[in-house]
Amino acid sequence: MTTDIKPFVKWVGGKRQLIQQITKYLPEQYNKYYEPFLGAGAVFFRLLPNNACINDMNEELINVYKIIRDDVESLIIDLKNHEKNNSKEYYYKIREWDRNSSYINRSPVEKAARFIYMNKVSFNGLYRVNKSGQYNVPYGRYINPKITDEDLLKRISLYLNKQTITITSVDFEVATTSVAEGDLVYFDPPYDPINMTSSFTEYQKGGFDRNEQIRLKKVADKLVKKGAKVILSNSNTKFINDLYSNKIKDAQDTVNYFIIEFLDARRNINSKADRRGKIKEVLIVSKEVE
Repeated sequence: MTTDIKPFVKWVGGKRQLIQQITKYLPEQYNKYYEPFLGAGAVFFRLLPNNACINDMNEELINVYKIIRDDVESLIIDLKNHEKNNSKEYYYKIREWDRNSSYINRSPVEKAARFIYMNKVSFNGLYRVNKSGQYNVPYGRYINPKITDEDLLKRISLYLNKQTITITSVDFEVATTSVAEGDLVYFDPPYDPINMTSSFTEYQKGGFDRNEQIRLKKVADKLVKKGAKVILSNSNTKFINDLYSNKIKDAQDTVNYFIIEFLDARRNINSKADRRGKIKEVLIVSKEVE
């Protein structure tokens, strides 16, 4: 299988810049790979597993993965049309689609092409929705953006069809119910906010608060007990450090299953320039269970 595959969209919190650091902690051998918060899939596309379950609660994003697998030629045709017509006025016309009740009647291919198009030309490559689940990012300032990467999309389609890759859009706990001994699970959830104005929960309808972070930790504990290798990414906050050091009462287990590693990251996608720059993130890695 070719390794000339990379993420096809930009994604807030995407792991492309950290992939070398993360790879050091990934096991060389595992059975099935699970990624319940897929996003742009930087780790998934780095590993290119033969057997995997990839999942994200963002149904629009998962629709894109399915269309790349099932009907990449039609997707490319629609993308080329967006590329030909791209302008600020055209962008806002396309963005309005999900504000109209007729959006439900749009084909999966149309929705997938719209998703990629807006991702390529929106401001700073953000994906953000309002409380109604409507995409609300303004038009970006790009000169000749590459909207249709035909070769990459075809390579991804070939890979998804040749290997055993299950694609779902369900809750992360549901997505990991079939995890077994020897499997590898990588969680990259919406990050715990480092301050009151930096929450990433605005990038998905419904959000991901600290109660969800606690529920995730409990799920991770269960998976380690099953004999799976579990790795998680998150922000370097006191809450997350305490949570995975077994210091949060509501999520304590009889055993602390994790070690915490600190990674140097750079946040490049933010609507405000003063919130971009070097930061510390944590990589939470399960210990071997005796």
